Amino acid sequence: MMGRKWMRMSLFGAALGLTLGLSATGARADGTIKIAVPSPYTGSAAGYGENVKAGVAMKIDEINAAGGVGGKKLEAVYLDEQCEPREAATVSSSIANDPDIVGIVGHLCSSAQLAALPTYVREGVPAISPTATSVAISDKNKDEKGKVWAFRNVYRDDFQGKFLADYVDKVLGLKKVAIFYENNDYGIGLKDAFVKEGKKLGLTIVGEEAYKKGDQDYTPQLTKLKSAAPQAMFIAGYYPEGALIADQAKKIGLSVPKFGADGFDNADYMKLGGAAVDDTYLTAPFLAETAGADAKKFIEDFKAKYKREVDWMSANAYDATGMLAAAIAKAGPDRAKIRDYLAGMDSPEKGYKGVTGVNYFDANGDCQKPANVKMVKGGVFVPAPKQMN
Repeated sequence: MMGRKWMRMSLFGAALGLTLGLSATGARADGTIKIAVPSPYTGSAAGYGENVKAGVAMKIDEINAAGGVGGKKLEAVYLDEQCEPREAATVSSSIANDPDIVGIVGHLCSSAQLAALPTYVREGVPAISPTATSVAISDKNKDEKGKVWAFRNVYRDDFQGKFLADYVDKVLGLKKVAIFYENNDYGIGLKDAFVKEGKKLGLTIVGEEAYKKGDQDYTPQLTKLKSAAPQAMFIAGYYPEGALIADQAKKIGLSVPKFGADGFDNADYMKLGGAAVDDTYLTAPFLAETAGADAKKFIEDFKAKYKREVDWMSANAYDATGMLAAAIAKAGPDRAKIRDYLAGMDSPEKGYKGVTGVNYFDANGDCQKPANVKMVKGGVFVPAPKQMN
C-alpha cells in the first residue's frame, strides 16, 4: 500500500512573478517553499488524483519559471491517501508535523477532507480544496475562535444537487426520476439536495437505492428502479461505479438519460462504460469550450503538456495553487498569516482572477461558482446543447 508513503516531486516553473521578501518561517535552508498536495494517486480514484496533480504541477512550473514566490522556488509534496478517510487522517498528521509545509492544495474527496480537517484546524494549517464538495465541510473547518482553516474553490454538493434537479425539470422537462447514490458523504449530500429541490419543483422521485464503493453487481437495485418506470436516473457518486451502473442498466433495458455531478467528469468514465454511458449529463465548474479569453492560453498549454483535453479538476487545482502562492507572496511562508490572507479574499474585488473565473470565499470558506453542463455523446464529453446560465 502506498497510502502512507510520501510521493515527492520538485517542480520547477510557474506563474505569478511575485517578488515580495519572505521570512525564514516555513522555508527550508535552501529557500524552497513547500506545499502539500494530498490526493489519491493509487486505487480506484487515482485518475482524479492525476488530474489534480497535473493542474498543480503546471502552475508551479509557471511560477518557478517566472522567478518563484519572492525569489524562492515552490515545491509540491504529493501524498497518496487513496481517497480513504483513515489514510487521509494519517497523511494530515504528516503534513502538520512538517514545519516546512506552509499550506495545502487538497484533499480531493470530501470524506478524506473531513477526516483530515480536525488536524488542520487544531494545528493551524491552511488548505484549499479544488474538489471537495460536501456541505459538512463548512461546519468542521473552523477553530474555537471561528477562524476558517480549510477553504475551497469549488461549489458545494447542495448547489450541485439543486442545480441538477432544476436542469432535469426546467431544461429537459423530465418529471419521474430514480436515484442511485453511493453511501458516503458525497453521494448522500448530492442525493439529499436533489430530492429537496425536486420536491419543490414537483418532480416524482420513483425510488432511491444505495450502493457502496467498489460494488460490482448493481442489477438487483437497478431492476427495482426499472420497475418504477423512471424517465431519468440520477447517479450520485464517482465515475468507476457510475460506468458499471450505466452498463448494467443498459443490459436490463433501463435506457434513460443519466445524470451525475462532478464525480463523473473523467475520460475513464467513457473508457469503462463504453456506449452505455452515452446520454449522461453532468455538472462541471469549468468548461473549456465556454471559457473566457484569459483561459485560452492555459487550455492550449495544458493540451500541449499532457496531450489531452483540460478537465475541471485540473483547472481548479491550477487556480487553487495560484491562490495559495499569492497568499504566500503577500503574507510570507507563515501558516497563520497565509490563512488570514485567504480569509481576506472575501469579495470579487479582493478575489483571485484565475482560469476558472474570479475566486473568492464567503465566511465559511466556500466559493460559489456557476455550473456548466456537459454530456457524453458518441463516446466523448461535449457541452450540453442547452445550458441554464
